[in-house]
Amino acid sequence: MAKVLIVEDSLTQRELIAQLLKENGLEVYTAADGLEAIERIQRDPPDLVILDIILPKMNGYEICRKIKADVRTQNLAVIMCSAKKEEFDRYWGMKQGADAYISKPFLPQELVGTIKQLLLK
Repeated sequence: MAKVLIVEDSLTQRELIAQLLKENGLEVYTAADGLEAIERIQRDPPDLVILDIILPKMNGYEICRKIKADVRTQNLAVIMCSAKKEEFDRYWGMKQGADAYISKPFLPQELVGTIKQLLLK
């Protein structure tokens, strides 16, 4: 079973995404801020990370750069999932190393489909 880390400061969003992924057969764990995310990734690397951009203690762009710069985690799939919808936000997320960028609000099948596609790689 694939492990997914959800990094989201909104408890409601975190729980909604976690429930959706569990219903689709994924093992889920969560982090509410950037430092907690980095600690979890280093302790027990997931197969995929879903990152909000606006987070306490360290933003999603910084987390993505750290993931992709570390030889132990550079192959982790990263999905940026943010309310930031401008084309520049998408461009900047991909420039930091994200494998996909999904704007909130999103359709559940869009997120699940993107996750499945990235896990197949």
